[in-house]
Amino acid sequence: MASSAANLAAPRAILADDERLMREQLRARLAEVWPQLQIVGEAKNGQEAVELVQQLRPELAFLDIRMPGLTGVEAARAISNACHVVFVTAFGEFAIEAFEQGAVDYVLKPAETARLQVTVRRLQQRLQAPPQDLGALLDTLASKLEAVAAGQRPQHLQWIQASIGQQLRMIPVGEVLFFISDEKYTRVQAETYEALIRTPIRELLEQLDPAQFWQIHRATIVNVRAVAGVVRDLRGRQLVTLKNHTEKLEVSRTFTHLFRQM
Repeated sequence: MASSAANLAAPRAILADDERLMREQLRARLAEVWPQLQIVGEAKNGQEAVELVQQLRPELAFLDIRMPGLTGVEAARAISNACHVVFVTAFGEFAIEAFEQGAVDYVLKPAETARLQVTVRRLQQRLQAPPQDLGALLDTLASKLEAVAAGQRPQHLQWIQASIGQQLRMIPVGEVLFFISDEKYTRVQAETYEALIRTPIRELLEQLDPAQFWQIHRATIVNVRAVAGVVRDLRGRQLVTLKNHTEKLEVSRTFTHLFRQM
């Protein structure tokens, strides 16, 4: 169904993501780059997204690919061609597949303004025509989701929700130099700022890529790409030095073997 001229000028959209903070962040970014867009509903899962599309008949649906109940892919299949679909994902392989087939656009979490501006321009063009049939694309994405669920392609944490003062910030994991915990909080240290989270080191270890992040102390995880070298202090302790940060990180005896080649 082609959109009316009025809807082209001020299209309506729903957002579907099981994480409230992600919905809020995407809503805020969209307001910046596309102030005419009306967010008319939010869903916490795929089933709610389908129901919102049926009730509100928006022109656009932003669907997180991985949601409880119905996934974003399953929700898109149920929505059929009722509206244009934009997939929201933390995992680039899904987005690339969707983009290459040309029938749908995507947003990578956390939504960044520059990339979202590109998406908005494409969506404004797509709105001038009816939604395309996504059948073949959805079959491909469903297979990828099944592979991930079966553990064939394990995924690692790609961003951190952290507090900086009174603000919540989405921090790309690649920017983190190290994590260090005390009894209550874990400090997330980047080159130019630091933030606090409540996630303990043990839980972070389960989510981070072990090839990039090494535990060097019961309370410390370091990004190996940020390591400049290892020195010994007067007491004989190993200390990790960092490329773009002055702080030195102690290596406990349990983890000294990690740096035998340095």
